[in-house]
Amino acid sequence: MATVTVLSGPERRRRWTTAEKLRLVAESSASGLSVVDFARRHDVHPNLVHAWRRQAKTGELSVAADCDARFRPVAVAAEDSVALPTRNGEEAGSVVEVVLRNGRLLRLSDRMAPGRAALLADALEGCAR
Repeated sequence: MATVTVLSGPERRRRWTTAEKLRLVAESSASGLSVVDFARRHDVHPNLVHAWRRQAKTGELSVAADCDARFRPVAVAAEDSVALPTRNGEEAGSVVEVVLRNGRLLRLSDRMAPGRAALLADALEGCAR
């Protein structure tokens, strides 16, 4: 006859939504408790709380972190300072340069469809739509 061990307690490998992470970060900062005590109360590993705090501080963890649309500062460069590539004699239009959160630079034609631009940005940032 085989022996079965039953583990009590919460299920591990939980998935946290961005909203839950942000709520816990805000609570941990406002609670006045140490990270260890706060984590113990909420049954979360202290390393997760530290990581989420760091991500919130750097902007990596934000309300729009789930690849939603968000506003970013834009700098407009003079047209003569940007080299515009052309293909097959095609007339060059304006180029929009987008610096992604991971530091990559995405150059887009102003004629590109917004949906296609979003898919390219997500692919370069590693987000799945």
